[in-house]
Amino acid sequence: MSTVLDFEQLRATGQRSLVTKHQTYTLRLRELFDLRNPRTGDLLQQYNATTAVIRQLIGRAVAERVRMRALGGNWSFSRVANTDGWLVNTKPMNLDFRILATLVHPAYTGDRAGLRFCQGGCEIVELNQRLLRDGRSLRTTGASNGQTIAGALATGTHGSAIAVGAIPEYVVGLHLVVGPDRHVYLERASRPAAADAFAARLGAELVRDDALFDAALVSFGSFGVVHGVMIETDPLFVLDFKRQRRTLDDGLRRAIETLDFSRAGLPRGAEAPYHFQVVLNPFDSQRGAYVATAYRGPVPPGFTPPPPQPNGVGPGDDLLSFVGQLSDAVPQVISLVAGQLLGRAYRDLAVRGTLGDIFTATRTEGKATATSFGVPLDRAGEVREIVSDLNRREGPFAVLQSYRYVRATRATLGFTRFGPTCCVFELDGGASRRTAEYFRRVWQVFRERGIPHTFHWGKEFPQDPGSIRAAYGGAVDRWIAARERLLAPEVRRVFSNDLLENIGLAT
Repeated sequence: MSTVLDFEQLRATGQRSLVTKHQTYTLRLRELFDLRNPRTGDLLQQYNATTAVIRQLIGRAVAERVRMRALGGNWSFSRVANTDGWLVNTKPMNLDFRILATLVHPAYTGDRAGLRFCQGGCEIVELNQRLLRDGRSLRTTGASNGQTIAGALATGTHGSAIAVGAIPEYVVGLHLVVGPDRHVYLERASRPAAADAFAARLGAELVRDDALFDAALVSFGSFGVVHGVMIETDPLFVLDFKRQRRTLDDGLRRAIETLDFSRAGLPRGAEAPYHFQVVLNPFDSQRGAYVATAYRGPVPPGFTPPPPQPNGVGPGDDLLSFVGQLSDAVPQVISLVAGQLLGRAYRDLAVRGTLGDIFTATRTEGKATATSFGVPLDRAGEVREIVSDLNRREGPFAVLQSYRYVRATRATLGFTRFGPTCCVFELDGGASRRTAEYFRRVWQVFRERGIPHTFHWGKEFPQDPGSIRAAYGGAVDRWIAARERLLAPEVRRVFSNDLLENIGLAT
């Protein structure tokens, strides 16, 4: 291990364990490292020097037969991106670059001014702030802004932008360090973004291959180290955000199941919002629906950011910011506590702000857990009935439901794969054995009823090969084949972990 410390930019912390952001488990490690950029040279020289250190570190891991992974925001509930070996904190790796016109590919048809190249450790909150200064915006995020861009990408973080999709949908290039002697700049052949000279400046091998790119997008740290991410950004916009407590009437049910907003009673009638989310309290059939909408528009003259919310819960915060307080220790009071929590945190609200103003979640209270599915839009109603029926017959369980919607992904193992618009169904609750059992029962019933579904890789999901293949079908083999093409066997071992082996994705 001491040889690893020869790298000037790498610091061994001596930390041998790590508690996840949501306190769901403690990870046991051989070592936690901080990796930073050098302080000398221009930005490109600093970036390339860090590439060299990552390559050497991978070489050392291969030689010593140690597993390793990059650490982002530590946001995931599942162990899919973790390791029992070396964990490398990437947050100090937070450079970002505007792309010169001469480095944009001639065939690129997008907004050339919107391309941005970010180191994988850039946090969403950092990108929001930096883009704001340039009059630009990310196209979507999750509710959290504490994740890193590479970490959020790795599990298919989805947000709720109906016409945009999840984070992978605006990523157009990846700089992957895939071995001690190889690093590649990877794009789709069908939609190149950067000129050949861009990869040359990174000293990287240029690879344009749709199958490899689609597989690498959502790969939870097992395709090597995601050192850089090329993203498409939009001109700065604001969102008119509104949240209302509602009755789950026929019009709202129809919106949940079809995205027909004509009778949903939304702020702009039948107009499709940028963002649409419905949180359901299964213990309140009268006014247990909390409907959030956001409509996108240009920044108005004299715009000022909204003030922080007095209760500490941001406008776009998801249930995970407070649902850890929901305990099932006393079943008789679950419904009462659920109503109190939702009522306190999800007050009616109307606010205008940028994407970074609205989706600001960085905190949690208590030990939370969650499972999340992608399902076809036309099965959303059936899903709601199944989980509600299970709660009635076998509960009560200290779990709340929510529905979000995004454009389908092209990522091979992206869980938002059902199209053209994917319904993302989520169950969030306090971490407990009963909650875990409820999740298992839901997974079981989905398979028994033949409901097509996939699992959010950063949340709880069944850890057996049969469930993964039932969910993703032939995409599993395409993903494995891509990983074998990019990584040599000894490097695949370094970037594998027990969970990957258990679910049949490690070869």
